[in-house]
Amino acid sequence: MILIDAGPLIALIDKGQNPHRRCVELYQNLNQSLITTWPCLTEAMYFLGELRGWQAQRVLWQFLERRALAVHFSDVSDQRRMQELMERYEDVPMDFADASLVAAAESLNLRRIFTLDRDFYLYRLPGNQSFDVLNPEI
Repeated sequence: MILIDAGPLIALIDKGQNPHRRCVELYQNLNQSLITTWPCLTEAMYFLGELRGWQAQRVLWQFLERRALAVHFSDVSDQRRMQELMERYEDVPMDFADASLVAAAESLNLRRIFTLDRDFYLYRLPGNQSFDVLNPEI
């Protein structure tokens, strides 16, 4: 399973995004399922609505309906961890969506993340492990 951030979700659907083609190519070559978090899904839905309207949001719903994308539901311990992470990385700073992805990675024991966000090269998992970042822009 691979974590996916809001940026690639938006770029996969919105052909007007600069990384659209590269995100589609990377997505087509993945052989694992994708999972995101509610904060990232919310962010992607919001920006798709602002940029392209309901039709783009519908495509994101279809990803969920056909199980091309799963959503990790955070529990209380994940939420506490998100707060700790945002405090730890306050100098970056870490936003709520990024904190949710790092907490999900820890809960689900995942290292691979499909993101356009370079901050994931800075964030660390337990044992000082780095993320295996899939960034089509690099």
